Amino acid sequence: MSTNEVDLLVVGTGAAGLTAAIAAADAGLQVLVVESTDKWGGTTAVSGGGLWMPVNPLMLRAGVKDSVAEALEYMEQAIGEAGPASSPERRRAFLDSGPEVVRLLGRLGVRWRRATHYPDYYPDRPGGKVGRGIEAAPFDAKKLGPWYTTARAADGLPAPVMTNDVWLLARAWSTPAGFLRGAQFVFRTLGGLVSGKRLVGLGGALSCALMHIVLTQKTQVRLNSPLTELIVEDGAVVGAIVDGAPIRARKGVVLAAGGFAHNSEWRQKHHGIPGYSAAPEGDLGTAIEAGAKVGAALELMDDAWWGAGTQGPDGHNGFVLSERSMPFSIVVDATGKRFTNESASYIDFGHDLLSNPAPAWLITDVRQARRYLSTAYLGKKKEFVAAGQLVEAPTLDELAKKIGIDPAALAATVERFNGFARAGVDQDFGRGRTVYDNYYGDPRVKPNPNLGPVERGPFRALRLVPGDLGTKGGLLTDADARVLREDGTVIAGLYAAGNTSASVMGRTYPGPGSTIGPAVVFGYRAARHAAGHGGDA
Repeated sequence: MSTNEVDLLVVGTGAAGLTAAIAAADAGLQVLVVESTDKWGGTTAVSGGGLWMPVNPLMLRAGVKDSVAEALEYMEQAIGEAGPASSPERRRAFLDSGPEVVRLLGRLGVRWRRATHYPDYYPDRPGGKVGRGIEAAPFDAKKLGPWYTTARAADGLPAPVMTNDVWLLARAWSTPAGFLRGAQFVFRTLGGLVSGKRLVGLGGALSCALMHIVLTQKTQVRLNSPLTELIVEDGAVVGAIVDGAPIRARKGVVLAAGGFAHNSEWRQKHHGIPGYSAAPEGDLGTAIEAGAKVGAALELMDDAWWGAGTQGPDGHNGFVLSERSMPFSIVVDATGKRFTNESASYIDFGHDLLSNPAPAWLITDVRQARRYLSTAYLGKKKEFVAAGQLVEAPTLDELAKKIGIDPAALAATVERFNGFARAGVDQDFGRGRTVYDNYYGDPRVKPNPNLGPVERGPFRALRLVPGDLGTKGGLLTDADARVLREDGTVIAGLYAAGNTSASVMGRTYPGPGSTIGPAVVFGYRAARHAAGHGGDA
């Protein structure tokens, strides 16, 4: 086919873009996928790779009851009123098409697995469930041939880790269940090596599985091909300028090129910080800017998929998850006071982090270091210490002085927290109250798996910054991922999905995979609409 004219032009190679390309090709369209950087896979490839998919076929086959009505109620309780990006129509479209796209991708080759024990992030609210998350099974990257050399997944963890592993591997040498999962992981890794496979897991597994389908469908993918502007005729988008050359798109253009996590000017303007994102470097907002230039409305630009972040000595930003939830730890702000539930969902933690005096510190006693796996500075402890991002001291008093906190204030905070830990109830912030909190706890610690007193030295303090997994704001779209103007009218021929679009999840994060789940669904719906199928299955 000619790359100067195609049916559908897809911009971006994350989960949203690759799913759009797959669904369009499956519907008989000629598709071209373009990627601005020299690596494909987007943020998906270096993410946890999970998809939050209520009413998905895997959970129903396992006998776990769920329904669209329950999921809608839960989304209402968790998200609330969040503007047009999370309209009732878009929420319903997400839930209706989730099972459809899971079945389509499964039919074409994705081997789905359930994250059986992973709860929704507000499991105590009406409609909340455990086990709505799914993921791709470890994928043999050798199936991609030379394409794996340009895979962003190669930058991630080169091992067949799954979401189901992470919560147990963190305590691989402190609980029997963790040890068993560690052994299973080792055998899975060795099994792949013995059989000559190059197994990748998490987001790498998903992105590689999707790219394998794209290549099997004979869809052309072009790297180092940045979008610069959209081509509009008679009010409709009919193509784009890519790498300096025009490409016509008979059915339209799908913008799925991520958000603006590394656009420091936009981050300062919309978020008030330069940004400490774990997203790839190509996340510059170019697709959002291109849409805005042709009249697209923007929503949720002041928000992101926040969480506790770290600034690595090498300039890369990390993301802290299980470490702040495990016992024998607290998080304090610059005044030495706790300010939130350390075990809360990462977006809630991130919002609270932004609202309190910086810097914040994750303070742990020696038992956390000895019992649990920390990925925050894995293999780079000396570098973090040298950079002042990780501080150690034999006593809390000395630690406080080293990190610039009033020793008396920190001592009072720790004394109060330790009382809660011994009683098993956090009377200030409710840490350890829900099954989600407990997910990253230690069941051997009694009476609460998330609460362990901070009392045994030496102590450590890890500096936390308001990190993120990507930005939340972008182009406003309807239930079929069509881009809308400020007056609510559709820009014909223009679609957006993933972090290029304003999130259907509003300002929160209902469950594991609430970024990738909607990205896949709305990439799918965009392709089906462009192919003339609308929302029918």
